Amino acid sequence: MMTMMSTSGLMIVSEVGPIAKDYGVENALVLGVAALPLSLTLSRFTNGLTRPFFGWVSDHIGRENTMLLAFSLEALSILLLIAFVGNPVLFVILTGLAFFGWGEIFSLFPSTLTDFYGSEHATMNYGMLYMAQGVGALLGGPLSASLDAVANSWTPVFLIVVTMDIVTAVLAVTVLKRIHRKWNVDISSELSEVEDAVKNS
Repeated sequence: MMTMMSTSGLMIVSEVGPIAKDYGVENALVLGVAALPLSLTLSRFTNGLTRPFFGWVSDHIGRENTMLLAFSLEALSILLLIAFVGNPVLFVILTGLAFFGWGEIFSLFPSTLTDFYGSEHATMNYGMLYMAQGVGALLGGPLSASLDAVANSWTPVFLIVVTMDIVTAVLAVTVLKRIHRKWNVDISSELSEVEDAVKNS
């Protein structure tokens, strides 16, 4: 799941400049600033803000429900970007929203990992998990550039990103939530057995 989200996000992150250039919004002024640098600045801000924000949300509604919400937000932002990519103002806003829906993978997935395996080997476990970002980096940029070169359009790239977002969001609330629930039941059962053994001894 994290590999898909890393790849989808990096397909956009790595190509914001070429996308803006191809659709003629690169140097268009938005609030007196060129759209591309403003988009990049806003995206870095939202990419940072999303991590504590969705971490806080997940503490209240659960990791998987938050993943559904965040990944769906990114998918919706990209779908809207397809329709309004030539509009400089909406280009800036929608790329910012897309990064807001993507950057929280760096808080939600590590939190979920710790929920499952605890903090004893958290550093090693997170190192293994973070390999997904390396895979995403290898796939995201080259894949999106190749697709654009073949199709002469960024639309296939956008649609693949949306598809990966939706698939991961659905997996979060179906497969991952079920595994998480079963894991909690198994852990509770083991704790009860230990407590019973202590009492009986």
